[in-house]
Amino acid sequence: MIKRIIQDILSKLNQLYSNKNPINQSKKVLLHTILKSDLKAEMKDNEEEILFGCGCFWGAEKGFWRLPGVISTSVGYAGGRRENPTYGEVCTGLTGHTEVVRVVWNKNQIDQSDLLKLFWECHDPTQGNRQGNDTGSQYRSAIYTSTKDQLIKAKESKKSYQQELSKNGFGEITTEIENDIKFFFAEDYHQQYLTKPGSRPYCSAMPTKVEFKDYVGSNFKLTQKIWANYNWDISHCILRGENTPIHSD
Repeated sequence: MIKRIIQDILSKLNQLYSNKNPINQSKKVLLHTILKSDLKAEMKDNEEEILFGCGCFWGAEKGFWRLPGVISTSVGYAGGRRENPTYGEVCTGLTGHTEVVRVVWNKNQIDQSDLLKLFWECHDPTQGNRQGNDTGSQYRSAIYTSTKDQLIKAKESKKSYQQELSKNGFGEITTEIENDIKFFFAEDYHQQYLTKPGSRPYCSAMPTKVEFKDYVGSNFKLTQKIWANYNWDISHCILRGENTPIHSD
């Protein structure tokens, strides 16, 4: 009975939001507002992709697109049970998806290690189905890798960061780490939301202020000069930074 009620709710929500999800209904080119790359472009041999869930995807996306070597970022939904979910459906918590940022990067310019550093440090991965003021399974912490090698490195990074968090009085990391999870693009208006006129400058992430250090398999490429642009002592650091990419040395 309960399952049928949930299915009915999802069906009605799908009808309500079906006309508001054009990115999943068409093959039109959608360019990144800042990086000017095609969000759906085929990856080149020197590129890889990964999905990060760290609270509301508006602020999280901005944090990643600023890193040197990042080709493209886009926001969407992953880890759930429904095909092509809408924002309205995901917000009910009934589809099982979490809000994620898809990051495509140039392996010659930036390493997965650098992306993991930003991921772990930009939010609190011990909060379970919550991030700051946002509650629900759609705000859970997650890393969805696209290769087995990425998966191994992600798990090793978790072990390393858990040690640092434990030293500083934090609990167990609740981050979901899985490989080969399907990504669904969010609606157009969510893409690079913080660059849009009239957007609400919002970010729910709650950084622990615990530094992410070395781990088995790491190969950091970005310098401290790059990381100096992220100051987790400042409330909502991501929002206060420029929208433009950080220039490498």
